[in-house]
Amino acid sequence: MKVVGTMATRAFRVLWVCEELGIEYEHVPAPVRSAQALELSPTGKIPAVVVDGTAITDSVAIMTYLTDKHQGLTFPAGTIERAQQDAHMHFIIDEIDGVLWTHAKHTHALPEDMRIPNVTEALKAEFAQSLDRLDARLTGTFLMGDTLTLPDLLAVHCLNWARGVGFPTGSDKVQAYAKRLRDRPSFKAVRALP
Repeated sequence: MKVVGTMATRAFRVLWVCEELGIEYEHVPAPVRSAQALELSPTGKIPAVVVDGTAITDSVAIMTYLTDKHQGLTFPAGTIERAQQDAHMHFIIDEIDGVLWTHAKHTHALPEDMRIPNVTEALKAEFAQSLDRLDARLTGTFLMGDTLTLPDLLAVHCLNWARGVGFPTGSDKVQAYAKRLRDRPSFKAVRALP
């Protein structure tokens, strides 16, 4: 499987899933809207993966595909546990990842004439509220108690992103949770990629 995208993008989270599940991959560090990215996605967005000649785009769709296919980091579809896991995923996508992406759009991704100046402080406040809700969801070692699942990798990727752009880092419990996941060999393996 080929994973296309730079380490400074959401490709990191896809590569982390691959490492965690022991999936063999080839990493192609192509930037957004590069020739390689445009070959796989009409918008040139990354990451993208190529599986058996077919391109799959959107990091969460890719991650879900991989965890379902390889039956790891996930509960089986149709179970109550999967519904709870999916609820965590949607919360993270909507209230954590979405806020960070909005910040990225208004600081560098959108053309300057489309950016809203001074939006960062409002986004930081919204993000801090979301981290309080994440804290409340952490009732065990991971979001699903003692079972590591896909939402954990997504959450911690976002927490690292937030730290990198000067957003709040959350409570001591949230910070300890992020550290536990950053200490995993799979995270360190992706971090070591060029």
